[in-house]
Order: sequence, then C-alpha cells, then structure tokens
Amino acid sequence: MPIVPHSIVVDPKQEPLRIDMFLMDRLARISRSRLQKAIKEGFISVNEEEVKPNYKVSPGDVIRLELPHVKQPGSPVEGENIPLDILFEDDSLLIVNKVAGMVVHPGIGNMEGTLVHALVHHLSNSDLPVLEGNLADRPGLVHRIDKDTSGILVIAKTAEAMTHLAKQFADHTIERTYQALVWGQPDPEEGTITDRIGRHPRNRIIYTTTDDIDEGKEAITHYKVLQGLYYVSLVECRLETGRTHQIRVHMQSRGHAIFNDHRYGGDRILKGTVFNKYRQFVENCFEYCPRQALHAASLAFIHPTTNEYMKFEAPLPTDMEQVLEKWTSYVAYKRDIIDGE
Repeated sequence: MPIVPHSIVVDPKQEPLRIDMFLMDRLARISRSRLQKAIKEGFISVNEEEVKPNYKVSPGDVIRLELPHVKQPGSPVEGENIPLDILFEDDSLLIVNKVAGMVVHPGIGNMEGTLVHALVHHLSNSDLPVLEGNLADRPGLVHRIDKDTSGILVIAKTAEAMTHLAKQFADHTIERTYQALVWGQPDPEEGTITDRIGRHPRNRIIYTTTDDIDEGKEAITHYKVLQGLYYVSLVECRLETGRTHQIRVHMQSRGHAIFNDHRYGGDRILKGTVFNKYRQFVENCFEYCPRQALHAASLAFIHPTTNEYMKFEAPLPTDMEQVLEKWTSYVAYKRDIIDGE
C-alpha cells in the first residue's frame, strides 16, 4: 500500500496549475475525484490554509496532506472479522445497531475496519448490491450515520431491496428518530427546525445553516424534549430529510449543541457555573462519553418484498446512559440543596 508524503513543496519553476491536477501527477493510485473530496473536507491544505480544488499552485507553496495511506478508490472491499450487533436479518435486508467509533464505509484515513468490511465478512457468500452513484466499496448501503454516532442502519442484500429502500428514503417515508443529549433546555420544548444546511464558507469540513438557496439544501428536523435537566436535555429528533450532520447543525444553530460534539462546539461548557467542582463534573462526563452524544434510536419502513411495516429500536448505549444518569443525579442533588436552604 503506497505511503502518501506528509508534505510537498511546489517547485520554483512550476507553472500555475490546479491543485487537484498537480497532485494527480505526484500521488500514486488516487483519482481526481478522491483528491477533490479530500480538499473539500480539509484533509489537504496549502500554506496551512484550506483551499478549493480549483486553487492554482504557485512556486514555493507547501502542500500538507493528512492522508496516512490510500487504496485504489472504489476497489471492492475484503471482509474483516469484526463483531456486529444484528437486530434482524432475512434474505432481503439486514438491520444493524452500529457502535460509536465505527466508520460506515471506507474513505480517506479509514480504509480498514469499517462497517462495510464487517458486512462483507458476515455475508461471505453474497454479492451485495451497490446503490447507483456509489463506489464499489460501499455495497449494501442505502444511508449512513457518522462515525461517532451510534445506532440503527438498514442494509440492502438484494438489488430489489436496494431500489425499494432507496425510494423510501428519497420520498421521505422512512421514519427515523434519534436521541441526543444537548446543552441547555430548548424552548419551546417541542418544535420543528427548517433552516437550510450547506458547507461552512470558511471551514469546509463542517456545515452550517444558511438562507442562501444556492448554497444550502432543504433540511427538516422535528424535535421534542424527553427529559429536561436545566444544564442539559435528552431530546428526540425526527428527521424528514437526511443532510450531513443535520441534527448536529440544527441543534447547534439554536444554541443547544450536542453534548461533547467536538466539531460543533459541544465539547466545552455551554450551560452552568464556572466553579471548579462543576467544571470537573462536566469533564468527567466528557470522559464517560468521549464522542457526540447522538444515537439513531429507531428506524421504520415498508419491507421491500413483504410490504410489511417494520420498526426497529435500539436503546441508549451505555456511555450516553451513564452520562444521563450522572446529570440526573447532579440536578437532583442541586435541587435538594436549594430546597433545603
């Protein structure tokens, strides 16, 4: 497997050339589309600044690459014996409860150990279909969730199931609910967020809400507070659309970033006091749940061959459950002190 250089210094005699074209000539086995994706997601920078794929390199430019290694883009995946929490399986589909920390499909910096690798091993005698427009290294996938988000995914085992499920997602008839621990207590406690979502204009690896129709895509999130604890709340979010980081962006835009969400500011104290004991309590909670506290709790759809309505649920994982219990106890303790005064 080829090693990608840590940095490249542009030759003093180099003529102006798009950075994606420049790198294609110098890096083995990486397609132009994969390079463009890496640039857009911030894995490739110039002179310590993010650039766009149409940036033209100049003599002396220092190009930094955070790509430990890559395989041929889109190459079929070899199975790996990785445990899966399978909630249901038949000839058409597979329902998986993904653990936090597992990447769904191969990508830059994550070419091994993904959910897809585990699926290929589990279904060793099956040829999983590939959704139109996807690469060969994403077999069976109809949708995805972030690496550090836990919860339910449906996998298509046949072309018929893939087509049927993809249409349900496109028609927004798939019912998806998430549970999130967020900072603060949303007011009102139940509502709908309809802000459009697009890439952040300065930091291309995150997303933001926008009024620009050309830059943002429609995004609809219905939320409801399940348990309000003043400092934090357990919230249920029901998605109509499935934009990248949708819940994380929508909740952050309302001042309620998801607890310990490193990309969207939830990994610092956003509600409460500045006293050392409180800060230590929050830091301990961060250690118990060292990722964004977001869980794909349920998924419901029409079975692609039986036409049966099916719904699957996965309880809160241990890390989120423990943090919720700690906050519940903390708030009860504070109330006891206040009531006793």
